[in-house]
Amino acid sequence: MTEADHARGTEPRLALLLATNVGLGLAPVASGTFGTLAGIPVFWLLSHLGGFLYTLVWLLLLVIAVRVSDRAGRYYGVADDGRIVIDELLGYLVTVALLPFSWTAAILGFLFFRLFDIAKLPPASWFDREMKNGLGVVLDDVAAGIYAALALRFCLAIFT
Repeated sequence: MTEADHARGTEPRLALLLATNVGLGLAPVASGTFGTLAGIPVFWLLSHLGGFLYTLVWLLLLVIAVRVSDRAGRYYGVADDGRIVIDELLGYLVTVALLPFSWTAAILGFLFFRLFDIAKLPPASWFDREMKNGLGVVLDDVAAGIYAALALRFCLAIFT
């Protein structure tokens, strides 16, 4: 965005609102953790859908997340600015995908997702390092969500 764009009021308000998970990404500390919290009520809502609809909604959210992450990254001047947390929502929804809602799954999924999001195991680390755009921002969290999904399902199978 140029200074002239700001003066004309073309700030991408909707993209910023969505990219920050309605402002959760503006938390002064641990914005990724706060951004992930948005996933718990969304998990509850989506858990009432069948697998096909859950997947369809998730794919729609993926497209939206890539677009708004890219737009917000250009606006902020950093592709993966800390305020952009819609990617955490997508990654968390991968973690809990197709599970029935329970507080055990929601909280364990939250903890596992945060662990793997911070750890950035391959290929998440590659996406984070090499793809400096909306797609890379989202894919590193999707990869972390896959690791977290495996860990969550392993724990649920053993302890429930």
